[in-house]
Amino acid sequence: MRILLVEDDPTLAAGICEALARERWSVDHVGAAEPAAGAVALTAYDLAIVDIGLPGMDGLSLVRRLRREGRNLPILILTARDGLEDRVDGLDSGGDDYLTKPFLLPELLAVGSGVS
Repeated sequence: MRILLVEDDPTLAAGICEALARERWSVDHVGAAEPAAGAVALTAYDLAIVDIGLPGMDGLSLVRRLRREGRNLPILILTARDGLEDRVDGLDSGGDDYLTKPFLLPELLAVGSGVS
C-alpha cells in the first residue's frame, strides 16, 4: 500500500512513517498542503493521512480541493481538533475517517488496514 502523509510536525511524521514502514507500507511524507496536492497529481496513492493544522493551506482545504479535482483516494484526517463540529467539518469536507491526536498506534494501523 502506498500512503501520503501530510503532517507538519517532523517528530510525529517520523514516528508515523516508521510505524507504517514496519507494516511494509510505502510512505511519502510532505509537510504542507501545496506539495501534497502536487504529489497526489503525480502518484496513485492508496491512502492520504492529512493533518488539519498545516502551514499555508489547511488540511480541510486540501481535502476539499482533492475532492473537487475528482480524487477518490481514501483520506484519513489526523488532528488534535477533537470537537464534534471539527469532526463533522472534516467528514463533510471529504474525509473518509477522522482520528484525533493523541492516538495509539494500533488505532492508526487499524484504519490503514481497512483500506488495503
